[in-house]
Amino acid sequence: MDALKTITEGMIKENRPVFNVGDTVRVSVRIKEGERERIQAFEGTVIAKKHGGIAETFTVRRTAYGVGIERVFPINSPFVEKVEVVRRGRVRRAKLFYLRQRTGKAAKVKEQLR
Repeated sequence: MDALKTITEGMIKENRPVFNVGDTVRVSVRIKEGERERIQAFEGTVIAKKHGGIAETFTVRRTAYGVGIERVFPINSPFVEKVEVVRRGRVRRAKLFYLRQRTGKAAKVKEQLR
């Protein structure tokens, strides 16, 4: 059991980003195309955070050309370069799956004033 604990501690990132559900984030993802690598940004609203520890993931949703796009990112993945918080959202739910049925301004999350 101790060996498993040391393995998982070694794989967890030290500079884990601090964000919550409802925040608008910009995720920089490393993409491999053949032998080349590049960094692609994916910006959207965090609608869910799942699991915990080494297997923790978060789901980001955005709308492009009228079509909703969702991507699930593992927090501890080596392909996730960084996660920047663009704006903080004020929500009262742990999961924001209701945003999938909304379009336009109705799909917005209010900003949290700090």
